[in-house]
Amino acid sequence: MAYKFVDNYREKGARKQLVNNLEKRGIADKRVLQAIGKVPRHFFFDETFWNQAYRDIAFPIGDGQTISQPYTVAYQSELLHVSKGDKVLEIGTGSGYQTCILLELGAQVFTIERQESLYQRTIQVLPYMGYQPHFFLGDGSKGIPEHAPYDKIIVTAGAPFVPELMLKQLRYGGLLVIPVGDEKSQKMVTILRVGENDFERIELDTFRFVPLVGDQAW
Repeated sequence: MAYKFVDNYREKGARKQLVNNLEKRGIADKRVLQAIGKVPRHFFFDETFWNQAYRDIAFPIGDGQTISQPYTVAYQSELLHVSKGDKVLEIGTGSGYQTCILLELGAQVFTIERQESLYQRTIQVLPYMGYQPHFFLGDGSKGIPEHAPYDKIIVTAGAPFVPELMLKQLRYGGLLVIPVGDEKSQKMVTILRVGENDFERIELDTFRFVPLVGDQAW
C-alpha cells in the first residue's frame, strides 16, 4: 500500500499547541510531552479529517473503535514511567498512536489487537512511519504469555476487572496501567507487582474507554 503523508509547518505547529495544552492540563513528564510533540497524529486519520487530529478529543477510526484523546494517551504514558529498554505489553493496538508514543519513550513494545482490519492497517502504517513494534493479532485480555514477563503493561480499553493472566505476566517490580469499571466509565488503576501473589493497587481518575473484549473481559 502506498502512503503519501505530509507533515509540514502547519501540522508541527498544531502539535506544539497540543503539547502546550496538555502541559496546562497537568501533564508534567517532559519525555511524554516530547513524544506527543514528535508523533504525527494526523497520520492516523483519514485525510478528510486531518483538521480534527490535534484537537484534544477521541475520534472514531472504524470497527467501533477510537483513537484515544491525546490527554488520555499522555496520562497513561506518564503513569507507566517508561524507561529506555523497558519491555512493554500494550493491550489494544487500535490506531497505533499509543504504540508510537511508547516507542518514542524508548520501550520495546509488544502490541496486540483483536480487530483484524485495524491490525492489518497498523502493520503497514507504523513501519511506513519508521516504527517497529512487535505486532500480534488475537485476544489481548489474555496478554501474550509466550513473551512474558513484561516490565510494564498498558491496557487501552475499559475492563470489567483486572485479568489475572495479565498480573502473572508482570515481572516482580513490574507495573500495570488499566482502566477498570463498567461500559460507561472506568477508573484508571495502577498495579505494582511486589511479590509472587502480592500487588499494590491505586485507583485514580475517571475516564471513558471502548470496552475490552475477550475471554478475560467483556
